[in-house]
Amino acid sequence: MPFRIGSLELGSNLFLSPLAGYTNLPFRLIIREIGGVGLCTTDLVNARSLLEKNRKALKLIESSPVDRPLSVQLFGAVPEEMRDAALFLEAQGVASVDINMGCPVRKVCKVGGGSAMMTEHDKTSRLVKMMVDALKIPVTCKMRLGWDDANITAPNLARVLEDVGVAAISVHGRTREQGFSGRVNLEGIHSVVKAVKHIPVIGNGDITTPEAAKMMFDQTGCSAISVGRGAFYNPWIFRHIARFLATGETPPEPDFEERVGVMSRHLGMMVEVFGEELGCRMFRKVAPWYSKRFGPAAEFNRRVVILHTRAEFDDIVNSYRTWRQQFLDDTQKLRPQYAPRDMQPSFMSAEEPEAVRRTSIPVPKGPNELW
Repeated sequence: MPFRIGSLELGSNLFLSPLAGYTNLPFRLIIREIGGVGLCTTDLVNARSLLEKNRKALKLIESSPVDRPLSVQLFGAVPEEMRDAALFLEAQGVASVDINMGCPVRKVCKVGGGSAMMTEHDKTSRLVKMMVDALKIPVTCKMRLGWDDANITAPNLARVLEDVGVAAISVHGRTREQGFSGRVNLEGIHSVVKAVKHIPVIGNGDITTPEAAKMMFDQTGCSAISVGRGAFYNPWIFRHIARFLATGETPPEPDFEERVGVMSRHLGMMVEVFGEELGCRMFRKVAPWYSKRFGPAAEFNRRVVILHTRAEFDDIVNSYRTWRQQFLDDTQKLRPQYAPRDMQPSFMSAEEPEAVRRTSIPVPKGPNELW
């Protein structure tokens, strides 16, 4: 069903979160192709680097006509730079600008960006107001619950930001100190929902299955959800969540060949956007996430992590198909003992049924390991 963030009308209230190093254009296109997502957001981009037309910054915001609607996430602490970078993005046709107030990485916080913005409300509100007043497109903010358990500032900050015109607040249910450890605090997100008057609150954290998405909605009262690691682990998650919320039915998992087909298209887009050498090198850290759902995949992973060319990838897949046959039954399905362990969010309590209680998704290697 349609969902609004300020003047922006979206096809659904299911969003792709920024995931540094991973939510680039090829991955966003794969997510959109599979379906169910209402809004995708880029990796976080340094506002100053964008104004300086830094090559890496411009690559982070690279898009295409089918990559719509798109939000770009900015970080920085200088109001004029954030405003001017946002105006540049608006001129490029970006649908909304998201301000990162949740990144706990030291190099972001030490310059006053990311989670540090949650500790200085007056300074942060002035920066945000300058952006809101300058832009015609919606401005949103992504935050954590606070710096640490002793400083849960999200509810108060959300009220301040609503007063200066922010169109929506996205809340990751952990503190800066937690990073990605421990369980997401659903009650903490609920406190932000209760704190604001009119704007939508977007819940984020440990949404790895349709059941987890429903729990986020039910226990926090949030208006929308945003999925990061869960989407990287399972690009079909948005389509599955949409169906589960509408019907209560859990959709069937894609079979092996469908997964391979999507993985192959993902690589093709990586090569198209980044060139064959860099695209294949970047895909070395992507392919093993697809293979987590293949069942036994040691032979595939051993070769794909040193991938050099697209032709080599096709050979790896064909060889793996043959190797994988030993784990299949007469109907060409994995024997039960070789089926991959599926995952559910870590915030499920011990009292939850076994069918709903599973382990959490690890943090992909790269910048997010420090988050």
